[in-house]
Amino acid sequence: MAESKGSTSGGSSAEVVLETNPRGIPKAHFVDDVAEYMEKSTTSAEATLAKFSETVAKYKFMDMNLQNRKKGLEVKIPEIKKTLTVINYLILKEGSDEPMEVTFELNDTLWAAARMKSTKTVNLWLGANVMLEYTLQEAKDLLEQKLNTAQTTLKNVLEDLEFLRDQITTMEVSILFSFDVARLYNWDVKQRRLSKNNTQTSSETPVVKG
Repeated sequence: MAESKGSTSGGSSAEVVLETNPRGIPKAHFVDDVAEYMEKSTTSAEATLAKFSETVAKYKFMDMNLQNRKKGLEVKIPEIKKTLTVINYLILKEGSDEPMEVTFELNDTLWAAARMKSTKTVNLWLGANVMLEYTLQEAKDLLEQKLNTAQTTLKNVLEDLEFLRDQITTMEVSILFSFDVARLYNWDVKQRRLSKNNTQTSSETPVVKG
């Protein structure tokens, strides 16, 4: 559910306090009556259309960044699960005198079979060429925490992507059906004529002398 934020977008008195989703992405405002909206606006028709187009571009930029983040998480989560499976197996075999049959990945296409004794510690890559040694239980706790964080983040990213799709659709529909060039031009012409008529009426008003 969207949360209200105490901020407004500058440039138009027609804009109200913005609503956002839980991660702070603004909710799009659908304009169903262009005349009413523009009467309350302090900007020109061209500036309003440009602002709407800019907002769509910002939404699409956020969508692109979230898509990249989604791809990264979809790779990271299976890797964490795979490592956690290995840790759980080592915990199961901890203290056993029976050697374990294991297969080591030397690179993407090369594997080697080996026999190893049970162990009480493992080394985990933490990124940025950093590796630290942990006890098996510490490694399990750390990986479970990272897995939970990654899954929660992915859930939020998917929600944000769905929210962004709705906002992009709303803005594009507003531009297509409300702020299309023809309607804006007709509204602008009408306003200019009204302004011109008012000016002429004012100048033609007779002055009554006492």
